[in-house]
This record gives sequence, structure tokens and C-alpha cells, in this order.
Amino acid sequence: MSIDQIAPAALRLPPRERALLAASLWESVEDPYLLAADRSDEDAITLALARDSELESGTVNPLSHEELMTRLRR
Repeated sequence: MSIDQIAPAALRLPPRERALLAASLWESVEDPYLLAADRSDEDAITLALARDSELESGTVNPLSHEELMTRLRR
């Protein structure tokens, strides 16, 4: 089953049930901040500056939110 099949049905749920579903789904995802917490502030700043340089120089191309979500759904 894909998100394209599940989402329309989920969005028809009453607000309370949508909130419970969202909380349940969020709890099932690994902590997104766990890896970032392992990184020192200095390392995080260095990484952010490197990513900014890549974007500014054109080495990498930014993704729109829509493109990111499309890729994540694949």
C-alpha cells in the first residue's frame, strides 16, 4: 500500500483520529534528532557551511519541497 492510497482516507478521518494517527506514525519513526545530537556544534556549523558552499557554487542543486516529497515517496 502506498502513501497515495492511504493519505486520502487518513485525511477524511475526524481531527482527533488524525491526530492520534499522526502521533502513532511519528512514534514509529526513528528519532530524527538522534544523529544530529552526536555531532558537536563546531562539526554542525562546518557541515552547514560546506552545504551552503555547494549550493552557492552550483556543485549541487537544491530540491523544492515538492520534489523532495516525491523522491521520499518512491
